[in-house]
Amino acid sequence: MPYLLKTEPTVYSFANLQRENTTVWDGVTNPVAVKNLRGMKPGERLVVYHTGDEKSAVGTATVVSVDATDPKNPQVKIKVGKPLAKPVTLAELKANKLFADSPLVRQGRLSVVPLTEQQYDFLVNK
Repeated sequence: MPYLLKTEPTVYSFANLQRENTTVWDGVTNPVAVKNLRGMKPGERLVVYHTGDEKSAVGTATVVSVDATDPKNPQVKIKVGKPLAKPVTLAELKANKLFADSPLVRQGRLSVVPLTEQQYDFLVNK
């Protein structure tokens, strides 16, 4: 299952991930988002989304490993993918019926969001 990871670009941006190549995605506190992190599997595809002033999907990544030994703070190692050809804004997502029932638009503060295959394809092929 693909997922979308939200990050504040002034704290950690897709450009940071590109420089570092890999990072551990942790520090998530929302119980639903933590559950989504724990459910990830190596090889799953990710979309990185910038919050704040940008509010847009900007790049891709892949899950390398998941350490859920601490169920309240799973450590998910991710590897950078590619930047999206064009960032996809929240306004575009809200206008697209594919995302009508998505937690991305229905639960705006959720930082780790599951995506359907169709949603992932829309984001990376736009």
